[in-house]
Amino acid sequence: MLAFLARAAVLGLTLFAGVQASRAGELADFNAAVEKASAHNRVALGYLRTGNTDLASLEIDRLRAAWAILTQRFAGKRPDAFDGNPLYATVMTDIAGRLAAADMSFKSGQPDATRQSLDAIRDNLYRLRQSAGIVVLADCVHDADTVMDALMVYNDRALDWTNSATRFGIASKASIYGYILDRCDAIAIEPVRKSPEFRRLVDGAKAGLALIPKAVATRDTDLLHRVLIELRSFENLLAFRFG
Repeated sequence: MLAFLARAAVLGLTLFAGVQASRAGELADFNAAVEKASAHNRVALGYLRTGNTDLASLEIDRLRAAWAILTQRFAGKRPDAFDGNPLYATVMTDIAGRLAAADMSFKSGQPDATRQSLDAIRDNLYRLRQSAGIVVLADCVHDADTVMDALMVYNDRALDWTNSATRFGIASKASIYGYILDRCDAIAIEPVRKSPEFRRLVDGAKAGLALIPKAVATRDTDLLHRVLIELRSFENLLAFRFG
């Protein structure tokens, strides 16, 4: 009897481990499928910003195809991480509508409306993952972009250095941005983290951030301006490639 119970316990643990691995695999597959579609979305947005409509059209088509494959697999059987999450169905439905709207506006010669639809897709996916406590590199880059927007407010030639709130604001937002960059560095999977492109962007941004305390201490508007422009360039490239 004891031997039987032991074998039953081992079998139960094995089955439980198998279920857990299956659930983890479902989420990993979902994240990978989303990233595949998101990569086309990022590139399409980049081409739209530079006015390269031919290549933007190609990436939008690839985005729609990648999302169709994802939908076929996960629309009827969501990963367990989203069980009971009301945002899942809402986001999946909304993204389908955004893709149709992006296609229509693009074919109608409305690039701004197309960009708005594609940006909304990124925001939807960010909110969905956030609601389920899922964090991926793209979301970290999204957070970095938000802080960079706040930091860029200080790219002002008429900056009032006598205002202590200004000096504190620059230093604190730069510190927050550095913290988020470190988090993105830690979140990135090893092949990405070690890739020359990722290292150039993250390490380049960190090197720029290291100059901000000097700009604040010396009240050097020109130095701050140069650093912020460089940081914005790095951030744009991070968003284009990994966001």
